[in-house]
This record gives sequence, structure tokens and C-alpha cells, in this order.
Amino acid sequence: MNSIPNVPTPVNEPVLSYAPGTPERALLKETYARMAGEEIEIPLIIGGKEVRTGNTDVSVMPHNHKHVLARFHKAGPAEVKQAIEASLKAHREWSRWPWEDRLAVFQRAADLLATRYRPVLNAATMLGQGKTAHQAEIDSACEFIDFLRFNTHFTQKLYAEQPFSGPGMWNRLDHRPLEGFIYAVTPFNFTAIAGNLPTAPAMLGNVAVWKPAATAVYSGWFIMQILQEAGLPPGVINFLPGDPGPMTEAVLHDPNLAGIHFTGSTGVFQTIWKTVGDRIDSYKTYPRLVGETGGKDFIVAHASADPLALSTGIVRGGYEYQGQKCSAASRIYVPESLWPTVREQTLEMISRIRVGDVADFRNYMGAVIDRKAFDKITGYIKHAHEASDVEVLAGGTYDDSTGYFIQPTLVEVKDSAYRLMCEEVFGPVVSLHVYPDSKWEETLRIVDQTSPYALTGAIFANDRSAVLQASDMLRNAAGNFYINDKPTGAVVGQQPFGGARASGTNDKAGSILNMIRWISPRTIKETFAPPHAFEYPFMAEK
Repeated sequence: MNSIPNVPTPVNEPVLSYAPGTPERALLKETYARMAGEEIEIPLIIGGKEVRTGNTDVSVMPHNHKHVLARFHKAGPAEVKQAIEASLKAHREWSRWPWEDRLAVFQRAADLLATRYRPVLNAATMLGQGKTAHQAEIDSACEFIDFLRFNTHFTQKLYAEQPFSGPGMWNRLDHRPLEGFIYAVTPFNFTAIAGNLPTAPAMLGNVAVWKPAATAVYSGWFIMQILQEAGLPPGVINFLPGDPGPMTEAVLHDPNLAGIHFTGSTGVFQTIWKTVGDRIDSYKTYPRLVGETGGKDFIVAHASADPLALSTGIVRGGYEYQGQKCSAASRIYVPESLWPTVREQTLEMISRIRVGDVADFRNYMGAVIDRKAFDKITGYIKHAHEASDVEVLAGGTYDDSTGYFIQPTLVEVKDSAYRLMCEEVFGPVVSLHVYPDSKWEETLRIVDQTSPYALTGAIFANDRSAVLQASDMLRNAAGNFYINDKPTGAVVGQQPFGGARASGTNDKAGSILNMIRWISPRTIKETFAPPHAFEYPFMAEK
């Protein structure tokens, strides 16, 4: 077919409200109840085939940890080897498909998710990861749909990037996929990230071995159903839940490793990077390492800030999805002149937050993801209760009898270097430091130097000179910087997401910058009238 097709112009997926009386609310509640009443079996998917190892674990509801949603089979080194072989076999054909046919698969997946699968994946995310209806909607529906649609657009735009040609020649770039397979390691906290990490490279002709987080296998299974129904060929993406240590060790030993697309902890990513470095001479090509890791995200307020906007930013930024966002507002700096008003407004808002089963749409927060998270977060709370110069202003209580519930906790600290101001908690615990108005510039330096991370941050100020000063002094402190807004909620195509320092490689998911990492361009020069003599004019005697 002689044509240069255009990918449909992407538009951000509208967020449904799920307000009382809406059809989406009724359908989601019905789907949630049906899926909650089923216990399913989840196999591996290798080369398009279901594989059952007999080594199983369970997916449970965080808000009711005795309720089993699924039993899933776990991969070991043998299954990793099978998946790598299946991916390399699929690579030979998939990488040669016309690009528009590859992208059509993901466009179809986006439409399936926007329609028939929307309540299914939202319900799966609520059930297995403890998100409210709104948090599931903006993640597993809208953001994932946006990744699928915008990344196909970015892929076409990338392919259109071509060099100039001089007289008598034609220069071209062949945007090849990487030679080998991609290892996609995805987290529990965003279903959209779980879908994006294997699919973004696949759009460019790559193949992937995908290891979802154990606490998100349930929603990951439905992502695979969508991709398969959309026409993704066998072996292009292989679904391998399993224990991360042995699986990753098997992957990193394979000479065909071409790239790693990772979201998770800083420590794990650094260990992977070290291992790849130690084995760099064993790989066929230099693996591309793309990672988004931890964060200790800040809000710093100037004396000119709007107190109500600031309080709203603290509460929404700190407690939505139980603070289990890489971008969650975790450390707050408020000037003394604003603190009485901000304290009153913030505590009043926190007092109205309901915590409980996400099936009850009146709840603003659900449970944290699992026992390990519960123990870690409550350990910080216990320390705050016992520490001097630390005051627990709100929350500080928890209960794991039914689900892993922790009340939204606000802690005021006198020492800006106290551990809750420095260490990643990844839960509904927000630490706050009140500083003298006269120490604005000194506070900005503290914000920049306190944490090894540099993911997200926000400045609240109506004084434009203060905004400029904060933007300059905190230029390297956050990859996503917000002015008079909470530091969460990046939208694909609008705020490309990622940070540097200990927060990752800053390859900006949701933009063409991320897609560039998954190609290995080949330059082709064609000369139409090649020379027939080796001499050059300067060589003539006269």
C-alpha cells in the first residue's frame, strides 16, 4: 500500500466522575462486586501460551487481607529462559512488521480499555491495589489509555525524524529496535506504569520480558488480556510474575539483554546497574537502563502563598492513594506567618478524611498495599510518637485487623534534618517544618540539600520574585516542578514525568524522550552517481 499514514491525533482521555446517579458508577460497582466474588487462577504467559509452574502465591485485597482474589503461578530461572527465547523468536517477525500495523495493535488496546475493559481494569486496581474509584480512573483507565495513544503518536513523530540530503545522494535513518529483549520491571502503585513499561518499547519493534510487582499481578493479568485481544502477537510481551531476586539474576546473565525499563526502589535499581556494569563485556550490546525510582517530594511555601491553596495541596498531595505515589508530598516547609492559618485549615481537612474499604465511595483513602508496607510506615509513626521536638498533629493511629489501614498522619518537626524530613516513607505520613519568614533563602537551600532524591516538588507563592528564586535554586531538586499546585498528578503529553539524582534517569515517561531510548538508529546513505576515479581536483599539477 502506497501511503504514509497518520496516527490518530491523541487527546487526553476524559476523567469520568463516578458521581451518584452516573452510569459509570453503577457499572463499576457491579463489576467490582462480581470480581470480588470470584477467585481466579493466573498463569504465566510465555510465547502466547499459559504456563503453570505449581509454585503459587496469592493476590489479596489490601483492605481485607484475608480475601483472596487470585492464585498466581510464579516463574523461576527456567521460565525466564523460556520467555527470553520466546521474545527473541518473536523479535524476528515483530521488528519487521510495518510500523503502522504495530501501532494499530496499541490503538486498538486503548479503545478496548476506554470502553469494555474500563470497569474491569478499574475494579481490578481497586480490589488488588486499594485505590478509590477516582484514583483507579485517573490511573488504570485514563493514564494508561493516554500512554497507549500518545506513545503511538510519539513513535510516528520519531520515525519522521530524518537527516538532510546533499546533491546526488539520499540520506535516511532506519530507527531500528534494540538488538535483544527488554526487561520490564513494574511497581504496584500505578497500573498505567505497569502497562507502559513493556508496551512503550514494543511499539518501536522491541520485545519484552515483563515482571509485574507481586502485589499487582491481579491487574497485570487483565492488561495482558487487553493486549492479546488487541492482536499482540505471541512472545512480544511475556508475562512473568515471580520472585524478583532469582528472576532478575537470570535476566542479567543473558547476553541478549538489550534494555531495562524499571520503576521501583532506588536501592534495587542501583543494584541492577552495578550488576550490569560488572557484566558489561558479556552482553551483545550495551543495555539501555531507564529507571524511575524513589522520591522525597516537597512543598515549600513563601509568606505570600495562598493559605487555603497550600492546605489543599498538602492534603491532596500527601494523602491521595495513601501517599503511595512516587510523587506524593512528603515534606512541607511553611513560614511562621502562615502557619496558624495553614495549621487550622489543614487539620480541619484531615479531620474529614474517611479511611476504609474502597467499595464505599465515601472513603477518601483505602489501605496501604501489604504487611511489609504497613510495618515500615507504622515504624516511622512509632518513632515520631517517641521522638523529642516532634509533634503528631493528626492521625498517628493504625489498625491491621481487617486491612492495612493507617490514618492520615501529619507530623510537625522542629529539626529540618529529622528522619521523616529526609527518608522516603511511601505512606500517608506528611512531615512539616515551620521556618522563620526571614530565612526564606536558607530554607530553599535546605530543601535542595536535604534529600538525595529529585523527583517532584512544588512552590506556593503569589510573589513572582519568590517563584523565580525558588525555581532557580531548586532547579535540580525536582524533575517535575509545580507552581501553586500539588506535586502529583502528571498527565501524559502535558507534564512528562521523571526525576534525576537518586530518583532515576529522568527519561520522561509520557514523552518522545522516553521513546528515543528504545531505538538504535542506522544511518543509510545512498549515492546516485558514485565517482569512478579516486583523484581529487586539488591534486592537479596546474
